[in-house]
Amino acid sequence: MWYLALRTARTRVAALVAVVCAVLGGAALVTANGVLAESGLRSHAAPGRLAGADVVVTADQSLHPAEDLAVALPERRTVPADLVDQLAALPGVAAAVGDVAFPAALVAADGRVVRSGDDALAGHGWSSTELLAGAQVQGAAPTGAGEVAVDAATASAAHVRPGDRVRVVAGGRPATYHLTAVVSGAPAGVLFADPTAAQLAGRDAGPRAGSVDLVGLRAEPGRADALAEAVRAELSGTSLVVATGAARGDTASVGAAAARGELALLASSLSGTVLLVVGFIVAGAMGVVVAAQRQDLALLRAVGATPRQVRRLAAGQATAAAVPALLVGVGLGYPLAAAFRVLLVRTGVVPADLPLSWSPLPALVAALLVLAVVRVSGRAAARRTSRAPATEAVAESVPGPRAPSRARTAVGLLLIASALPMALVPAVSRTLEAAVAAPMSGLVAAVGLAVAAPAVLSWAGRAVAARVPAGASAPSWLAARNLGGGALRGAGAVATLALVVVLVLTDVLTHTTVMAAASREARAGTLATTSISAPALGGVGPDAVAAAAAVPGVRAAVASSSTTVVWPSRVLDETIVQPQPALVLAPAAVDVLDLGVRSGSLSDLTGATVALGSDVARRRSAQVGSEVALVLGDGASVRARVVAVYDRSLGFGPFVLSADLAAGHTTTPLASSVLVRTDGTAAAQDRLAELVASRPGLVLARADAGGTGLGSAPPEVWVNLAASLVLLGYVLLGVANTLVAGTARRRREFAALRLLGATPRQVTGLVRREALLLAALAVVAGVLLSAVPLASLGVGFLGRPWPSGPGWLLPVTALGTVAIALAATALPARRATRTPPLP
Repeated sequence: MWYLALRTARTRVAALVAVVCAVLGGAALVTANGVLAESGLRSHAAPGRLAGADVVVTADQSLHPAEDLAVALPERRTVPADLVDQLAALPGVAAAVGDVAFPAALVAADGRVVRSGDDALAGHGWSSTELLAGAQVQGAAPTGAGEVAVDAATASAAHVRPGDRVRVVAGGRPATYHLTAVVSGAPAGVLFADPTAAQLAGRDAGPRAGSVDLVGLRAEPGRADALAEAVRAELSGTSLVVATGAARGDTASVGAAAARGELALLASSLSGTVLLVVGFIVAGAMGVVVAAQRQDLALLRAVGATPRQVRRLAAGQATAAAVPALLVGVGLGYPLAAAFRVLLVRTGVVPADLPLSWSPLPALVAALLVLAVVRVSGRAAARRTSRAPATEAVAESVPGPRAPSRARTAVGLLLIASALPMALVPAVSRTLEAAVAAPMSGLVAAVGLAVAAPAVLSWAGRAVAARVPAGASAPSWLAARNLGGGALRGAGAVATLALVVVLVLTDVLTHTTVMAAASREARAGTLATTSISAPALGGVGPDAVAAAAAVPGVRAAVASSSTTVVWPSRVLDETIVQPQPALVLAPAAVDVLDLGVRSGSLSDLTGATVALGSDVARRRSAQVGSEVALVLGDGASVRARVVAVYDRSLGFGPFVLSADLAAGHTTTPLASSVLVRTDGTAAAQDRLAELVASRPGLVLARADAGGTGLGSAPPEVWVNLAASLVLLGYVLLGVANTLVAGTARRRREFAALRLLGATPRQVTGLVRREALLLAALAVVAGVLLSAVPLASLGVGFLGRPWPSGPGWLLPVTALGTVAIALAATALPARRATRTPPLP
């Protein structure tokens, strides 16, 4: 059968082009997704300032539930400072350093804030220079509380040199220091005397006293491997992590390890959709190929070929066409993954120093998966012809209308009906998890349409044909009847174009609707008129909060920050952990925020307390006075008392922690912003502006400045939309190839029309009208399938039966669908009519 498959494949090159394009694009997408997944599991950030350390010891930055995947912790876990002396006593240790990191930045003479690279946590103790690789020091080490050293890049940007007096904002505290040294050859950051660094990092007192971020060890020459083994033996039985080699990069920054987890989650979330779409497009292309050779397969049945041999032949032809495309496709997957990484870096999802992991494994997995889809699709497409009796198969192979399968139609309609309950979820549950049900229900309904498309197209064709005016032109009359008569031929194109419409509308409008609802809640609940932030300084210090509160005309100034919290739950006897965003507020937050408190009061946010969004509280049967067990952002397990339940969780998040509860459990104690409520006078606003202008690094903005459009979308929204655009491009390529191949195989039909007196212009007009009808039906079907989930989303999130989003989205999508259908049919039809028909 392989020999016959190869021979027949040579004569079916035009039909097999659809398979080649589908496989090439599918292999590239699956490979790129595999590269992202592998990078999330195996890639490591550059060691950076830890390049000189042979062994790095840190706390485990992941939460490991018993029955679920590990969850990256966004806040730095610390280790006891006593561990430095314990490890320094091991044989082979040349130097042992306990490193701490805290926000620090220079202020140039012209008032510019000069950060050390992209790291807001650039402050360290001088002893951390022992962990640098190739560092050269110009000057002397800082020893007093008023002395500092910086790396060469920072010194150059700030135009300073040893001996100068420099302004530094460290730990949110501005002060003037004597610059004693410049360190070149390594990313050193801003360096203080070790006691000063401990004080600025809050390690001399408070909840994190007596701790360090990590312990770095330098080994004696030739003893690095032995030292690593000794450290592992010394720390066996503990939860501490011993990192060597490339793994050291993950310990330098908490964000690196969290980004790896985000990368793996992103790849896993995309993988299901990618495989579904690839299978959808490849199966459609295989349907076109098998339809083009249905007569050949029927003749094989007539001369004695078994059903299995017929299916093997169809799968073999597809495999012969797919293998060359696979080789090219998996090769294209690697630059596609690199391009996607650039987007992830630009949007801040992953750090710039986290590289992709390159290996042949994603290509191998992609090749096996896509090849399996091709063979299964080929066998499935030939199943009906192969199983029919020989005489019946020959009869069915003659071109002409065929009745759609009743079983297939029933399954498709059942899938469409099953999507309805899922579509109604957003109307009854106003959560981000419920919003995901809108695009998912649209996708399920689109799959159902694909299954029932022949019957739907046949029904629509009869309805259109019955309404064609008596004086219509011959091409229009024939196009209307071909819509129903060629239902099996056009079903794949209608289903795929409808899938494009559904994906575009549900995906984009779900994001914009949720963002609009969140922005509406945030605006309604923000009593503050102004916010003060300091992104270049790593946060706002307590003295800036106090200064803002002391400005005449200011009624309240409250520090606000964010973190992550996990509330473990039991589902089907399994522990589920889902990180959730949480605000950190003081009791005075009632003066600047109105969260729509249903019961309790935010003024009770003192000690180990928490406020819950009403959706979370309802799902977990919690109320004011309940005690809940939470895992904070650094992995600490705490028990907190619920003091308030509020309604505006979409705009402010499902959790609000008291500042007392979060103290010592965040990477930095600085506030991300200060919410300020004034008396509304211009004088008060002017005084605030003067305060901010006098403190470099502070930024003044409206408290409700958040937007509602895509321009204000968070990074993850842009990433999801970019991934959706890539998939949509592949879908459009697939449907275009299917339409091209389907039109090309109608040469005999076009020739018959020419022999009956039709002109080439009338034939191309017929094809153009058919394409318009198919595109119109696809747009209508896509809009109808999207209507229920989007109406449900609008009711649940905005209180109205329509979503929020750009008004141009639907017409642009419709015009794009029509353009694809016209271009993919008109060009091959024009080419087919250039040759005069033989009589």
